[in-house]
Amino acid sequence: MRKSSKKRTRPTRKLGLPPGSLVHIGEIKTDKPSITLIEFDARGITETRFESLEASRDYHATREKMWLNVYGLHDPTVMAEIGRRFKLHPLVQEDILNTQQRPKSDEYADYQYIVARCFDFDPETRSLTSDQVSIVLGRNFVLTFQERATGAFEAVRERLRAEHGAMRAHGPDYLAYALLDTLVDRYFVMLDNLSDMAEDLEDEALARPNPALLAEINRVKHEALVLRRAIWPLREILNTLSRADNGFFTADTRLYLRDIYDHTVHVLESLESVRDLLADLLDIYLSSVSNRLNTEVRILTVLTTLFMPATLIAGIFGMNFQAMPLLDDPEGFWIALGVMGGAATVMAAAFWRRNWLRTR
Repeated sequence: MRKSSKKRTRPTRKLGLPPGSLVHIGEIKTDKPSITLIEFDARGITETRFESLEASRDYHATREKMWLNVYGLHDPTVMAEIGRRFKLHPLVQEDILNTQQRPKSDEYADYQYIVARCFDFDPETRSLTSDQVSIVLGRNFVLTFQERATGAFEAVRERLRAEHGAMRAHGPDYLAYALLDTLVDRYFVMLDNLSDMAEDLEDEALARPNPALLAEINRVKHEALVLRRAIWPLREILNTLSRADNGFFTADTRLYLRDIYDHTVHVLESLESVRDLLADLLDIYLSSVSNRLNTEVRILTVLTTLFMPATLIAGIFGMNFQAMPLLDDPEGFWIALGVMGGAATVMAAAFWRRNWLRTR
């Protein structure tokens, strides 16, 4: 993946601090945190955007269920206020601020905490970008924390806004399922982009192998590995959630979680095929370079061989003897050139018949 030039907070800032310390780890991808609240029930939906923490403190819920979303995780004061309001454990708050978490799921008494990765594809650089998404599922609320506004969950918002949509009638667990389903659906898009890049690299490896191509193959292999590292643990998380009867996901929603689990298995199987293709590309690249080198060496060898008779004849007539054939003959020089050219022509014809002069 691309190296980012954005400001990054390093893990060394947490050295010596006690567990649960609120320190942001990772890239700062937004200038200012943004907080939005969607409250909904079967009767309707209410959307609110908070411009400051003070405004959020004075707000009181008006509907049964809520979805609070935060863009930007570099301000610990925002996290501390949300943690206080929803009684989040300090370790959960610490994990949310650390954007280098491995996908995981932790169960607490009043909520379920889930970490996943959200991927985007940049068509200009043909590279993947990854953001951490933290989901906290409570009895009547869902909290989501994202590093930046990617628009990944906009389709879920539109489903909530739909006047006759069925999502409002479901509980927060169904909303959490919809968010996870959206993330997994994006994995299919990333997989398609990786497959297209792998196919393009395969064509280039067969036609024009060069050092830049080798670097591109290794880059795409690395991005496929990053995608696999995000999907593999998420598959285990979904498998566990679809079987656990902890009260956070109802029996009906767990059926949907099983469907997402099947999708992750599909993505992993397809991703393995892409990784195998990329591994084969290295062999194709090395074989193409070796064949090209062999062809060039063969052509140089043939050219050297064609000039060997001329070198031999010139060496013989260049010896310092007083009596040599053709030395006193006025046509001797042209006869020697004719013998050189004739020998080269005969050898070139023989090489051509054996296909030694052809590159393909």
